Formats: sequence, C-alpha cells, structure tokens
Amino acid sequence: MTNVTSLTTKEKLQIENEELIALNGQLQEMLEHQRSSSNELQSILYSTNVATLVLDADLRILFFTPATKPLFNLIPSDVGRPLTDLSLLAADRTLQADVRTVLTTLEPVEQEIETQNGAWYIRRVLPYRALDNRVEGVVLLFVDITERRRAAQMLEAARQAAELATHAKSRFLAAASHDLRQPLQTLSLMRGVLAQNIRDKKNDEALKLIARLDQTTAVMTGMLNTLLDINRLDSGGIRVEKIRFPINDLLDRLRDEFTYHAQTQMLTLRVVSSSVSIDSDPRLLELMIRNLLSNALKYTAQGKVLLGCRRHNGILSIEIRDTGVGIPEDELPAIFDEYHRIDNSISGRGRGLGLGLPIVRRLGDLLGHRVRVSSKLGKGSVFVIEVLLPASGTALQLERHRSAVNEDAVKNAHQTSTILIVEDDPEQRELLATFLKDEGHRTATVPDGIAALKLVTDSAFQPDLILADFNLEHGMSGIEVAAKLRKKLNRAIPVIILTGDISTGTRHEIALHDCVTLNKPVRLKDLTQTIQRLLSISQSTVRPPRRLDIDDADDNSTSRVIYVVDDDGNVRQALRSLLEDSNQTVEIYGSCEAFLEAYRPGREACLLLDAYLPGMSGLDLLQQLHNAGDLLPVIMITGNSDVTMAVQCMKSGAVDFMEKPIDRHELVERVQSAFEHSQDSEQTDHPA
Repeated sequence: MTNVTSLTTKEKLQIENEELIALNGQLQEMLEHQRSSSNELQSILYSTNVATLVLDADLRILFFTPATKPLFNLIPSDVGRPLTDLSLLAADRTLQADVRTVLTTLEPVEQEIETQNGAWYIRRVLPYRALDNRVEGVVLLFVDITERRRAAQMLEAARQAAELATHAKSRFLAAASHDLRQPLQTLSLMRGVLAQNIRDKKNDEALKLIARLDQTTAVMTGMLNTLLDINRLDSGGIRVEKIRFPINDLLDRLRDEFTYHAQTQMLTLRVVSSSVSIDSDPRLLELMIRNLLSNALKYTAQGKVLLGCRRHNGILSIEIRDTGVGIPEDELPAIFDEYHRIDNSISGRGRGLGLGLPIVRRLGDLLGHRVRVSSKLGKGSVFVIEVLLPASGTALQLERHRSAVNEDAVKNAHQTSTILIVEDDPEQRELLATFLKDEGHRTATVPDGIAALKLVTDSAFQPDLILADFNLEHGMSGIEVAAKLRKKLNRAIPVIILTGDISTGTRHEIALHDCVTLNKPVRLKDLTQTIQRLLSISQSTVRPPRRLDIDDADDNSTSRVIYVVDDDGNVRQALRSLLEDSNQTVEIYGSCEAFLEAYRPGREACLLLDAYLPGMSGLDLLQQLHNAGDLLPVIMITGNSDVTMAVQCMKSGAVDFMEKPIDRHELVERVQSAFEHSQDSEQTDHPA
C-alpha cells in the first residue's frame, strides 16, 4: 500500500511539475513579448526625438528619453528622484503648478518655453494612464519648435519690412503726386489757352495738333492716376461706401466722357440705357467700367465698342464688348496680373503700365463683384462685371444724383463772375487768369493766403468764387484761406480746391469744409462746368451769417436749449459744463431713445449728437428727424470719424460735424452757427 501511495504521489508531482514547466514557458514567452514591446516602445520614444519624462503620482521619475538630457541633464541613476530635484534649463516657472493641475483636473496643459541657449519648446503635461485607465502620474513632453519659431520670426520680419516698404512707397507717391501733377496741370492749362486762341482764328490744322496733344496728356494723366490707384489699394486707403443708385446715371456719364475719344479713333461707341437700380459704390464701380472702356478703345482698331447691361437670375451683368484684336487663349489667365501687357501692334498706342485690369479685378474683389472675360483672337473681347441685384425690401439708401439746380440750365446759361485765384505757382496762376478772363470772368491773383486777406481787406475786390491750390506757401492751406475769407466777407463763398495730394488726411480735411475738390491735372472743361454749377447754386442759396465767438454769445441764449446725446457720462457732463459756462441752457441724455421720449419740437434748440451709440445710433436718430421734416439743427460728434462718416452725416441732414476732443471756443462757435442756420432755414421755408 505504501508503494502504491508513493507511486500515485510521484505521478501527481510529475503532472504538477509538467504544468509548472508549461506555465513557466508561457510566462517566459509573455515576459519576452513584454520585453520586446517595451523595447519597441522605448525605441519609438527614442527615435521621435521628443523629450519625454514620465512621473508617478508622487512626481518621481519613472522613465525618460535621451532627448530630455539637454533640458534636465538627466542620467540613468536619476530614475526615482522627485521632480523638485530637477533643474530645468529653461524659464518655466509654472511647471510645478501645471503638473499638480493636471493631476487634479486630468486635463492637459500646454505652454511655450525658451531655454537659456535660445531653443524653443512646446511643453505639454498629460495624465499618465494605466491599462485600466487609472491615472498613475503625468507625462511631460517637450517638442522642439525652434526652427518653426525662427521661421515665424523671419516671416514676421519680412512682413514688417514689406509693410515698411509699402508705407514708404505710399509716402513717396503721396509726396511726389503734387510735384508730378504740377507740370501736367501747367501743360493742360497751356493747351487750353492755346486751343482757345487758335479756335478764334479758325486754324483747323493747329486744332488737330492740339487734339493730339490732348490725347498725349490724357495718357500721361491716366498712367499717373493708375499708379496712385494701385498705391491706394495696396495701402488700404480705398473705402467702400455702398448705396443704391440707378445704373443709368453712371452709364450716361461714361457715354458723355468716352464718346469724344471714340470719335477721334474713328470708332463707334454705343451705350445701352438701363432702368435697373443696384447696390454698389458708384465711384469705384465707375472706375472699374472706365478702365475696361479705356482698354476696349485702346485695343480696337476699327469697328465698335458696346457698353450695356443684361439681367438674369438675380444678377446684373455689366458688359463691355469690342471688335478689337482679341486676347490669345493662353494669355487670358494672366491678363489680370500687374504689369502684364499683351504684345500686339495696336498696344503701341499709349500702351500704359499694364495696371488697368489688375485694378478692375482688385476693385471687384473689394466690392464683391465677379469679373469675367471671354475673347477670340482677331474678333474681339467681352468683359463682364456681375453685380447682385438688390432683394425687395432692402434698406440701402437710394442715392439721388439730381442737383437742386437744374443741370440743363447750368449747361446752357453761361454766367460771368469775380474770381479770386490763390496759387503759389506763378505760371499756373497766370494761365488760370488768362483762361478765366477769356471766359468773361473778372479775376484777381495772389500767391498765398496772406496776400488774399490783404487784397480783400485793402481793396473793394469782393469775389463771387475762390479758386485755390490746397498746398500753399507760408503755412496756410487753401481751405484755411477759404475759411478766413468766408469769415472776413461774412458769407459762404463757393470754393474750388485744386490739389494733387492723395493722402487720406487731406481728403478728410477737404470733405469737412464745404469745398469742391478738383484733382490736378484738371481739364479746363471740367473747371468751367464746376464754376458754372457753383455760381448757379450760390445764387439760389441763402448764405449762412457769420459765426460768433464765445464773447459774442447773444443775450437771448438762455431762452433756447442745447440737447446733448452721448452714452459716455463724463463726456455729457463735460459738454454741459462747457456750454453752461457760456450762458447756455443744456439738457443731457444717455441714449437716442431717452432723448426721443423727452423731446418736444417747436422750441429753439440745437442737438449735439454722438454718431456711435448703443441701440439706436446717432445716424439713425438723425435720419428719423430728417424723414419727419424736423428742422432741429444737428451737430454730429464722434471720436472715430472718417470721410465716409462725414458724408453720411451731411447726407442725412447734419449741419456740422466735429471730432473729439472738442475745443471750447470751437464748440460754442459751431453751436452758434447751428442756431443761425436754423433761423435761416425757417426764414427760407416761411418767407415774410
């Protein structure tokens, strides 16, 4: 029995031993697999060249890759050391706090850090999770972004250099514009005076030569204007002011302008009328079409050019068709590139700079108008500007291009007047005087504002119109001269400012001073028409009386009220104090809604109104008063003014426009002028 029991026990032990051997083999295989996986994982981590540091829940080192050595100077024996013992070779003051935050929130944290040797890293802290998704610590990853950072810095440096170059170019063109336009203006004046003299002598051959001279001057002026347009596009100096207007007004102007050019080239220009109104910027859209028409006439040797509109699927297609030389198919994609010119025999006639079509494309992008082209070599081209038709019920303002003065009467009735010419260029001064005298006007010429004031003060010369250059000597601009002469003569004399200055500041300044701007070189035909229009308007308009200084405030000021609407409490109180110091009654409101609730028409009053207000804006209130026929004089005030804002204010009925910060004397002067403007309006509407 003992032997049998021993044998049985031995067999069991053998079986268990075999099972243990089998299990040990499986365990060895698993260990080998895990060792292999660990080696592969380690190889992957090492080969990524990403600095990786694994910490346990107590923030002791479990594992690190060789890429961490440049950051921490780690050695293999550092495994098990706490994070606080490590010295990071970078300014990373938030590392400890970020690690604790990740352990608490389990949300990754990322920072950019820079080492002492100028290297940059993205440092990420992530939860270190076990297979059962249990968090056992954190993983620190350091991704080297030094090259990316340097590339970004180089790109930023290049961008800044490009901006500086663009600004320098803009400043150069703005400064050079006046000097470039001066000789062109002189040439244009000489041509006009010469043409006038030759026309009287009926010398046809000489008139033909002058016509050719006119074409050459037009080409030179066009090149200059195109360069300046490109500059304004590059510098962001062109602003879009979309309004609703009848497209036919624009078509009529272009027909009048280009018919003569077409006739001199023995071409037929046909412009098809349209009754459609569109939403666009009429000034910029006209520039687009003008460039396309100029191109069509330039590249058409014989035949005709057609300008018309086609309406389909909610789009108005403005089409310019010609029977010209056409464009090779392989050149179509490049014609909108700057300085690209098609090589053909016709383009030799005033080839230009290759900037007309790029301006068209860039203005189209600015306005949201798609530009298309199709062409057949030797048969002609078709350029199309696509404008979305306005949906019914849209609220864009319908621009009225009709003057209060009958335009036909202006064209047909030639009026003579007394004109003061303020021009520092002696040659242009003399030529302007000669031309205007030949037109029947009485003229006087002075070189600057000082001489102009002296002439008006010391003599009986009383001008009906002032023609002044913007840039004058002795520190007084053309609009400053106009303002002083208006005050001196106590009437709003019409003023024409001649300028070659294209800067935004100059355009802004002129726009706020009720002066008509003519850009040099001005055509004498345009000058004549503008003078006749202003003289007609001047005769039919009641001139505002002079403004008063603070000391001139009349004794009746306490019987009237000045309303101030501004959402800034400090501004309201400051305006109230300034006006009450001048013996004015002031009521202040924080919003347009509050003003409307309290306002009762009928009292002699003036409104100082902030243009930018929450809720109902100042412009909305101004428009509402204007639509209701309320004659309350409104002075718009803003700290963010521009030309567009000034134009919108004046169109909506504002009598004046001021910028913050406001001068006390100027404020009282403007308010007094607004009251006087209101009195004049009442006298005009209700004559005795």
